[in-house]
Amino acid sequence: MPVHATAGSSGLDLFAYLDKNVEIILDSIPKLIGTGIALQAPIGYDIQIRSRSGLASKGVGVVLGTVDSDYRGEIKVTMYMLDPNKTYAIKHEDRIAQLVISKLALLPLIETQELDSSGRGLGGHGSSGR
Repeated sequence: MPVHATAGSSGLDLFAYLDKNVEIILDSIPKLIGTGIALQAPIGYDIQIRSRSGLASKGVGVVLGTVDSDYRGEIKVTMYMLDPNKTYAIKHEDRIAQLVISKLALLPLIETQELDSSGRGLGGHGSSGR
C-alpha cells in the first residue's frame, strides 16, 4: 500500500512490485515498473505519479503520470536514467515514486477572442525574470 513517509508528506510513497529475486536495471530507455496496486478515485480528484527527490538526485527520472478516475488497471511507473552512461537497480519493495492526490477545479471552457491583460502578457519560459 502507498504510505506517507511522514505526517507532513504530501505524496504517498509507491513501491516496486517485482518477483523477489528480480532486479530491473534502469538505463536511458524508459521502463514500466509495476506497483501491484490499483486505485479508484472519485470524479473530481487528480492523482499524479511524481518522482522522489532522493532518486532524482541520483539521476533517476520518473515520467509525470496521471491516473484518471475511470482507470482500473495496475499503477505503473515509467522510469529511466537521465545520464545514458549510468544505471540504477530497482528491487522488489524499493520506493520508486510518489502519488499525489488533489481536488480538481472542474471549470467550463469558454471560447473567447480576447484575454484580459496582465503584467506578464505573452511572455513565457522564464519571462518573469527569475
